[in-house]
Amino acid sequence: MTLDFTQPFTERTPRVVNAAKLKRAAGRKKTKAFLAEGENSVEAAVATGAATDLFVTEAAAERFSEVVTTARYMDVYTHPITDKAADSLADTMSHTGIFAVCKPVLWTVPAVLKGRPRLVAVCVETNDPGNAGTIIRIADAVGADAVIFAGDTVDPEQPKVVRSTAGSLFHIPVARDRDINRVIGQLRSAGLSTAATTMQAETNLAQAAEVLSQPTAWLFGNEAHGLPEELLAGADHRISIPIRGSAESLNLATAAAICLWESSKALGDRN
Repeated sequence: MTLDFTQPFTERTPRVVNAAKLKRAAGRKKTKAFLAEGENSVEAAVATGAATDLFVTEAAAERFSEVVTTARYMDVYTHPITDKAADSLADTMSHTGIFAVCKPVLWTVPAVLKGRPRLVAVCVETNDPGNAGTIIRIADAVGADAVIFAGDTVDPEQPKVVRSTAGSLFHIPVARDRDINRVIGQLRSAGLSTAATTMQAETNLAQAAEVLSQPTAWLFGNEAHGLPEELLAGADHRISIPIRGSAESLNLATAAAICLWESSKALGDRN
């Protein structure tokens, strides 16, 4: 099942033009679709049935032949494109030449909290796409049950976020709700206690195994401002990450990785 590249789609072909519009929030909202870029994200989108259209350059079709073959067997519309068309779809200067248009994959908060989850990552007013995507990827890696974006956050289906998840957006339930207080209430109704990191905390992460052996929702804040003061004060557990060197603080995604790993380990040790 080889693709015919004698007349590939160009950057002016309507399907390519419409797909490129998905790089913007208005385009995603209007068409209820988003764009995935790169081997890992596209492969996951195809495997999970989220992909509706595949766009691939000749070089990428050869390099990622298994993904292309799977997409065609799964009746994903597969389109050969020129290198310039790929440039118009890409969100980076360098790209791998493979893209997928995907159906929305975001869940509602009540849906992700069904079934009594034990570990949830909550990104509160998180704006950096790289951090947002990396937290989704970390949550997937440690076996968390869900990721929730609460408040005025980056769109989890924005191209940079999707790329940073390396496919994990399609593996783990991800939800978004702009009402932070509603999210906190839903977490508590689901039996989750909330945990937040702060330098001035009553509990050190190294001694928090007992606390973290219970169902927990970690609250991760904005990169520049952290968590809102009222959320920090209202968290069930305030936990400090021990820093033994001279670093003043940790990157948001790095802190999230440490916290989620410790929670995963505590929950696993209890089983």
